[in-house]
Amino acid sequence: MSRARGDAAEKLACDHLSALGCRILARNFYFKGGEIDIIAEKEGVIHFVEVKSGDSFEPLYNLTAAKVRRVVKGAQTWLKMRKLDMPWQIDALVVRGGACDWIENITV
Repeated sequence: MSRARGDAAEKLACDHLSALGCRILARNFYFKGGEIDIIAEKEGVIHFVEVKSGDSFEPLYNLTAAKVRRVVKGAQTWLKMRKLDMPWQIDALVVRGGACDWIENITV
């Protein structure tokens, strides 16, 4: 997928999360070993969100256990950098044909 399509999916995902009451804290947080697409906060919980998009296949299949481990590492790095000690979780947000499906607190 092109970077432009990925950026468009992430913008749609941010708009969707905002409409659901999330406050977007960061986008495209890079750390040694990876990237977190969106970091948001809702009701005192930090959400580290991996965005997956596609129209001709199930985008969620691209979310592997290794990717989830990298997001966990990035989440821990982000929290430590900001000296935050608060509840957090890893989420996925699937974008298909302009529609969003937010899957909270995923585990692999």
